[in-house]
Amino acid sequence: MSRPLSLSVLCCAIGLASVSVPTATAQSREAAITPVTDADLQDPNPDEWLTWRRTLNSWGHSPLDQVNRDNVGTLRMVWTRGLTAGLQQGTPLVRDGVMFMPNPRDVVQALDAVTGDLIWEHRRERPDDLADHLSRAQMDANRNLTIYGDRIIDTSTDGHVFALDAATGELVWDTEILDHRTHPVTQTSGPIIANGKVISGRSCMPSGGPEACIIAAHDATTGEELWRRRLIPGPGEPGNETWGNVPFERRGHVGSWMVPSYDAGLNLVLVGTSVTSPAPKFRLGGVENKHLYHNSTLALDADTGDIVWYYQHLNDHWDLDHPFERLIVDTALNPDPSAVQWISPNFQLGERRRVMTGIPGKTGIIYTLDLATGEFLWATPTVIQNVVSDIDGATGAVTENSEVVFTGPGQQVLTCPHASGGKDWETGAYSPERNVMFFPLRNTCSRMRATDVETGNNNLYAIDWRREIAPGTDNVGTVRAISVETGETLWMYEQRAATMSLLATAGDLVFGGDINGRFRALDQDTGEVLWEINLGSGVTGFPVTYAVDGIQYVAVSTGTSITTSAFGMLTPELRPSTGNNLFIFALPSKR
Repeated sequence: MSRPLSLSVLCCAIGLASVSVPTATAQSREAAITPVTDADLQDPNPDEWLTWRRTLNSWGHSPLDQVNRDNVGTLRMVWTRGLTAGLQQGTPLVRDGVMFMPNPRDVVQALDAVTGDLIWEHRRERPDDLADHLSRAQMDANRNLTIYGDRIIDTSTDGHVFALDAATGELVWDTEILDHRTHPVTQTSGPIIANGKVISGRSCMPSGGPEACIIAAHDATTGEELWRRRLIPGPGEPGNETWGNVPFERRGHVGSWMVPSYDAGLNLVLVGTSVTSPAPKFRLGGVENKHLYHNSTLALDADTGDIVWYYQHLNDHWDLDHPFERLIVDTALNPDPSAVQWISPNFQLGERRRVMTGIPGKTGIIYTLDLATGEFLWATPTVIQNVVSDIDGATGAVTENSEVVFTGPGQQVLTCPHASGGKDWETGAYSPERNVMFFPLRNTCSRMRATDVETGNNNLYAIDWRREIAPGTDNVGTVRAISVETGETLWMYEQRAATMSLLATAGDLVFGGDINGRFRALDQDTGEVLWEINLGSGVTGFPVTYAVDGIQYVAVSTGTSITTSAFGMLTPELRPSTGNNLFIFALPSKR
């Protein structure tokens, strides 16, 4: 249901210092909403944040520079607002001074982006039997929305995609993608828009079989399904042989649970995929089989869903998923052999390419691939890892470390990183001004054991583990700045607490938080901390920045997540609270 604006809803004013609150009303912001076009999404107004990472190339970058390295030290909180209960990892969208915030458990709010006043709230009615079919740990999170025309579009816990009227929050259309009882999925991330198509992914429960493991496209205006792409090949399809003798109906859990990227020029949607269930491949027809398309990048034709190319990053036995953001960048290629471990011999140094780059998986390895073809260009680790022993530069073929590949139940190995990742869903960011990418990384390992599927504590993956900090350090969290052109690490910031998602701006800043509630601004050139505040709870949301009436704001949210709990076990002396809150900051001189 949708709740209309209530004038009794007040903006919280905690920590306002000497900042005054303007008198703009929620009603005036509502009237200013204008439809969002494909052109807007592909080249957004610098003042606005219209999709998950602001741009469809997943940069997480804003051209705003009112807040910069010279004045960020005076940044002040201007409003804050509590969010609904549950695991919280939301990304605000901002259009014409209205903020659209995904809350846990299928709640969407429209807020005045200047004052925090509530315009409307939509609470989706959720089936009572969700917990009978889905993972309880993944029924809360709602990482992102998208906006198209005058509609806010999201996916729901019960396997639907739906659109709300951006001005009122009323339901416009609702389409079931998968029945949560017969093909259960967890849609913890929302969609993107690719030329009028709503593109969405999901994690798929093993009980749903291979038909639950899909990418789907829907018409953004009507909700009509346009295509779906299964991520597990079947009989008669390319890749079927990579599953050996595993029956089609027993293949499962190859999901794509993070947000895709999109390149309009090539009309390609880039998606990343997860591990199988169970994870050890001796239980799935043999360790020699590749089990496509798990732990891969797939480039899909946005009009048809056809696979244009794919690249498999890892034959995964350890729950080291690869569904994370793929950065799309035009760059010269000059990988430095002293900094980059694996380099293709098949390109000329200095050659310019349009590439997919970044850290797509939990191994913490950067992969740079040609965007049009998937050709391997270079790769290098950023954290301690022992699961990949080699990558063939000429072909890009990955060789796993046989010493840590499970071959039978009860076998124990030390793997680095842990299944919570050298990197996880918490995003990096890219600076086009510097051609540098920034990533929140973690120094983790684990003692893993292959279990009996029927008797182990982790029946989903058939592995048990005990987390530990990687050898040689007491710090879990890092932020690393890496040249896209050379692969060289330019600086690294380290700290005890695990680091979370990042935002880069043209103000020479990288904003990011940690699981201990600290939110800070780093200098893009040095990694120096220029500003910091304690928000009390883990910084689990994705930071964004926007401008209204000439004033730049920085927004971030706090709460809990599976990863904050996991990394918190490594730093038990850090005891943040667990409140779900949204915080907005601005310069006092601009208010």
